Amino acid sequence: MSEPTLIEAARTSKAWPFQEAQRLLKRYPDGVKPDGSPVLFETGYGPSGLPHIGTFQEVLRTTLVRRAFEAMIGARPEDGKTRLVAFSDDMDGLRKVPDNVPNKALLEANLHKPLSRIPDPFAADEGGGHASFAHHNNIRLREFLDRFGFDYEFVAASDCYNSGAFDDALRQVLRRNQAILDIMLPTLREERRQTYSPVLPISPTSGRVLQVPVEVVDAEAGTIRFTDEDGSVIEQSALGGSAKLQWKVDWAMRWYALGVDYEMYGKDLTDSGVQSGKIVQVLGGRKPEGLIYELFLDANGEKISKSKGNGLTIEEWLTYGSEESLGFYIFPNPKSAKQLHVDVIPRAVDDYWQFRERFAEQPLDKQLGNPAWHLLRANGGWQGPEAPGAGESLPVTYGLLLNLVGVLGAQADRAQVWSYLGNYIADPDPARHPELDALVGSALAYNRDFIAPTLVKRAPEANEAAALQALDDQLAKCDPGTSAEDIQTLVYEIGKDERFGFDNLRDWFKALYETLLGSAQGPRMGSFIALYGIANSRALIAEALARKA
Repeated sequence: MSEPTLIEAARTSKAWPFQEAQRLLKRYPDGVKPDGSPVLFETGYGPSGLPHIGTFQEVLRTTLVRRAFEAMIGARPEDGKTRLVAFSDDMDGLRKVPDNVPNKALLEANLHKPLSRIPDPFAADEGGGHASFAHHNNIRLREFLDRFGFDYEFVAASDCYNSGAFDDALRQVLRRNQAILDIMLPTLREERRQTYSPVLPISPTSGRVLQVPVEVVDAEAGTIRFTDEDGSVIEQSALGGSAKLQWKVDWAMRWYALGVDYEMYGKDLTDSGVQSGKIVQVLGGRKPEGLIYELFLDANGEKISKSKGNGLTIEEWLTYGSEESLGFYIFPNPKSAKQLHVDVIPRAVDDYWQFRERFAEQPLDKQLGNPAWHLLRANGGWQGPEAPGAGESLPVTYGLLLNLVGVLGAQADRAQVWSYLGNYIADPDPARHPELDALVGSALAYNRDFIAPTLVKRAPEANEAAALQALDDQLAKCDPGTSAEDIQTLVYEIGKDERFGFDNLRDWFKALYETLLGSAQGPRMGSFIALYGIANSRALIAEALARKA
């Protein structure tokens, strides 16, 4: 039987991006819309706060589905068969002042105004600032997405409302006003029903987004009537930026106006997705396909919030790990909640590289389930089965680097680490190993901030001390260039020696980690000793034996 083609393998893959893309293929079996326009993917962003890992994961995961769909239809990114829109809801009224912004008094004075019509609170800090609070955050969002090479089109709600691009869709909302009320009112508390309207007029006097009953005067002309904050009855247009829509109605209108085919969203928006799906049908459109994903949690198990600024930031992850490791951590099981804290970074780095190294030896169907296939392909790179960089491996794991740096201490520097790497790799030149060199910097930062301040090496028990002495005796007989595997064999043999009384090898390795490295977990000791050097490792053993009670 011949090897399946990429299209054939993609259409039968069980990896979740392909499973999501399969739903789009059922929607458009020919891979394009009936009118020939590209299949549209969307991600949404509320610019009341700065972008964070939650923003990153939604764009990344949507991109993974987009690339999976392109593989299914035999398209390349440059073919223009798909589009990704990053939409900023910057016409939303500011409901509360975020915790992590300056000049809170300015925002307090502008509560309930559209985010795109509030002065930039960062202006004093950034030398002049931007046209608005939303403009500042929109620019930060674009810089954020550009930093990772995402292929997207940025669309701001304020541009669409103010320019009239949404006017036809707004007229349709006005035409279907009662049908939308029939969907929404049963879902609301009695008090909320009294003021609910699908359309939120913007006060001509205060500039605030109003939550008041609205009467549709003329749907075709776009005219509405409402009572302003000062009690006066106002009749004005709902078009051209003079009003916006309630959140669930706005989301549905956007799907309708833009023709969105795929949008994933968090579990907290499940109800919104249901109601918006009903509303878009009332408008004459179709609800997009989409995945409901679990939310990221901080170290305390609480939802990450852009206004609170809790949880691990992108900058923190990239200080202590790599971009690829972040993508790898995000990739699996989007329907399972994940905690984001610094402890997960080292494992994510090493697991990513294991998958990447394994890639080249896998058949195509296994490659399509390998996170490396999706992550290397995400931003428009390689398109065939062969992937630049796939199959590569690091000569030293990140975990081993952390153990080395931990032993060297908080004052260790990059040059010192590379001098020890010369014990382990044939060409210890940072220029020839740029990805390893980047991880050396990450390991130094991780050690400085998290390992060195808490590092404690305990004294060995009597049986452990005897085993350590035996290991030292064996290492004394080894040449400096003894291989990591040969050293590992020595370590194993001592751990299995009944004279030292270890119930299992795990207890022996735990003793090595806790007495020599000051850690509850550690690397293959053969690899560590080869990297650190036999003479240096013997000195560590001597220090441990000197701590013996």
